[in-house]
Amino acid sequence: MTNGSKILLYAVLIFFVFIFSFPFYYVFVLASQEGTNMYTYPPHIFFNSYYLTNIIKLFEDIPFGINFLNSAGIATLATFGTAFFCTMSGFALAKYEFKGKKIIYTFMLSTIAIPTFLNIIPFFKMMIAFNWYGTWLPLIIPGLANAFGIFLMAQFLKEAVPFDLLSAARIDGLSEFGILMKVVFPLAQAGLAILMIVTFVGSWNNLLGPLIFLPQLLKTTIPVALTLLFNNLEGDRGGLMAGNTLAILPLMLVVLTFSKKIIAGLTAGSLKG
Repeated sequence: MTNGSKILLYAVLIFFVFIFSFPFYYVFVLASQEGTNMYTYPPHIFFNSYYLTNIIKLFEDIPFGINFLNSAGIATLATFGTAFFCTMSGFALAKYEFKGKKIIYTFMLSTIAIPTFLNIIPFFKMMIAFNWYGTWLPLIIPGLANAFGIFLMAQFLKEAVPFDLLSAARIDGLSEFGILMKVVFPLAQAGLAILMIVTFVGSWNNLLGPLIFLPQLLKTTIPVALTLLFNNLEGDRGGLMAGNTLAILPLMLVVLTFSKKIIAGLTAGSLKG
C-alpha cells in the first residue's frame, strides 16, 4: 500500500470515528449546560460548568443511586449467568452426539425468529403464576439459556475446542463438568467476551421488562427511571441529561474491557494457527 493510499484510508477512518463518537461527546456537552438553556440555537459545542449542578438535581428528582444499583445487579447476574449456561449448552451441541440433537438445534434456532412482543401476555401470566412479579427474576432467569447465546457459543466452540484435547482431558481423569470448567471456558474467552457484551448492553438498556415487572420507582432500573423523569419534566432537563451520561459510562467501560479480550483471543488463535 502506497503512502497516499494509507493517508486516504486513515482520513476515512478518522471521519467515521468522528461521526460515530460525536453523539457521545454531545451528550456530555449538553449535560454540562444550564438545564433551562440547553436547546438553544446555535447549539452548544463546548463544555460548560453546570455538570455538577445537574447531577445534584438528578439525585433530587429521582433515586438514581438505587436505580443504578438495580440496573447493575440485574445486568451483572444476567451476564454471568447467561455466559455460564449458554457456554454449557453450546458445548453440548458442538461436541456431543445424542438422539434428537438436530431437532433440538433446529427448534432452538426457530425461536430467534419469533418477535418478543408476541410473548408478552403469556410470559406475564407465567411470571404472575410463579409469583415473580415485582422481583428481578423475570429479567434474569428466562434469558439464561437464550437461543442466540447458545447458537453463538456452539458455533464458536466447534473450532475453538479440538476433540483431541477433550480426549486427553478425559484420559487425565477430568469429569465432563471439569472439562467444561478447566478446558472449555479458558479456550472460549473471545466468544464469551462477545456474548457478555451483548448480554450486558441488552440487559442494561432493557426498558420493556422493568417497565412491566418493576413499575415502582425505588425498585426499577435506570431506563425506566429516566423515562419517568422525562415525562414529568417541564423546562429544566439538566438532571435528565446528566443521568444519560452516568448511564452511558458503565456500557463504555464494559465494551472497552471485553473488547480487549476479544482481540486477545483472536490474536492468540491466529498465532496458534
